Amino acid sequence: MKTQYYTSSSLDGFLATEDDSLEWLFPLGDISETSYPSFIEGVGAIAMGSSTYEWILRNAGTVSEQTGTAWPYTQPTWVFTSRKLPTMEGANVTFANGDVRAAHSQMLAAANGKNVWVMGGGGLAAQFHDAGLLDEITVQIGSATLGCGKPLFPRRLLSPGLALISATQVGTGFAELTYNVLKDRR
Repeated sequence: MKTQYYTSSSLDGFLATEDDSLEWLFPLGDISETSYPSFIEGVGAIAMGSSTYEWILRNAGTVSEQTGTAWPYTQPTWVFTSRKLPTMEGANVTFANGDVRAAHSQMLAAANGKNVWVMGGGGLAAQFHDAGLLDEITVQIGSATLGCGKPLFPRRLLSPGLALISATQVGTGFAELTYNVLKDRR
């Protein structure tokens, strides 16, 4: 059982534009050609930032066109937010705030032996890292630059850092990199 940050980023290190748009991502490739189909089979619970959740709410039509449903996840999902947000019909969502460790223990129990996916954003993934809970990072680097926007991972990871465990070309639009997060052994 791992806690994994699995995401896509522009070549210059941004998940989304300044206004949380992911539109830059869609023309670059087909998700079914990536590791996503096998990855999602191993996910038992999801941690999601409020910006990602609100993007899904705002773009329910697009999400439905691409996945067949406005809420494409069957896994229980914890949305980290400090605000009151609407619920989405058909979504198994728990709203959480504060230290990620408390929610993480609930997510591990709900995952029932499967992995926990830290979906994003980068700030949420960094909180899991800071708490010593992040085990793996997989990022699909897209063949686009945004110039500015929401950063992939707004922290310095120097020592201990990351160990590359795989690098795969996905069509002409992506390179998929997977890293183990090295833990400080103090």
